[in-house]
Amino acid sequence: MHEARAPGAGPQPTGPRLLGDIGGTNARFGWQAGPQADIVQVQVLPCLEHARLEDAIRAYLRQQGLPPPACAALGIANPVTGDAVKMTNHAWAFSIEGLRAALGLGRLLMLNDFSALALALPALPPQALRAVGGGTAAPDAPCALIGPGTGLGVSGLLPVGGGGPAWPLSGEGGHVTLAAGNEREFRVIQVLQARYGHVSAERVLSGPGLVDLYHALLALEGKRGIEIVSPAQVLERAAEHPGSTANEALDLFCGFLGSVAGDLALTLGARGGVYLGGGILPRLGERFAASSFRTRFEAKGRFRSYLQAIPTWVIEGAAPALLGAARALDLPVRPADPQAAASAG
Repeated sequence: MHEARAPGAGPQPTGPRLLGDIGGTNARFGWQAGPQADIVQVQVLPCLEHARLEDAIRAYLRQQGLPPPACAALGIANPVTGDAVKMTNHAWAFSIEGLRAALGLGRLLMLNDFSALALALPALPPQALRAVGGGTAAPDAPCALIGPGTGLGVSGLLPVGGGGPAWPLSGEGGHVTLAAGNEREFRVIQVLQARYGHVSAERVLSGPGLVDLYHALLALEGKRGIEIVSPAQVLERAAEHPGSTANEALDLFCGFLGSVAGDLALTLGARGGVYLGGGILPRLGERFAASSFRTRFEAKGRFRSYLQAIPTWVIEGAAPALLGAARALDLPVRPADPQAAASAG
């Protein structure tokens, strides 16, 4: 997390709050009258229709007829390691302090979008979660979060003990090196290596990655196939033609995701459960539940029984990251976090 405050601003400006979930394709905004208030007037704006994040925010406020907010919390699909932000999967680049000053905010908190989503996990209602496989969450244990969309978001939620709030992880786990689980996957990765060099998990487990999987399979078979340029086309073709290359690409996608999610669960000791976010999985419905995801999630040799006990859920419903952004505004700044302490002034 990184934040900017107006000179002389107190710990938390009072008044309405602007909330944002900024992805590589869309920017979703919401409005909160104050702490604990309902999040209302949610609107999605395509990023490509606005030259700058500031322009998208001003368009949202104008279209919704809203006054200038007192403070804002924005989750963004990007590392947030200092004042300068340059998006990985979009052209927006800006200074956090410059954006705060331009909008006249008393406080602007910027955090990774999956850190924001992780903060929302404890507050998600049961109807927003669809279980995939078995397992029971252990109380007061870490949770993991992973989700394919325009990129691959990864985070987690770590309990700190003593009755304090759980703290979200801010990392770039989507860019870990992808591993093959069988010969077919190994050959697909070789095709992608020839094109990209390093093959990260995100190279496959994202909307563009699903398209790349389709074309990699065509290359392996020496086929031309039909022209597919979007993940929506892969999903449509897979649904209509179960024997198609698109359907195999989706099978590979689900298997790879299970393997990467299992690695994440082991790394974090995520006995509190693994949450699956992003915009792709909710669209798959029962197709995802019937895939190899859960089998591959558990397929970790001697630690199969450990993973069998961990539940996995697909997050459904609207704008959960906005809820996490709102909760982030209420977190205390930790003195042990030099970055947060320095930005708090």
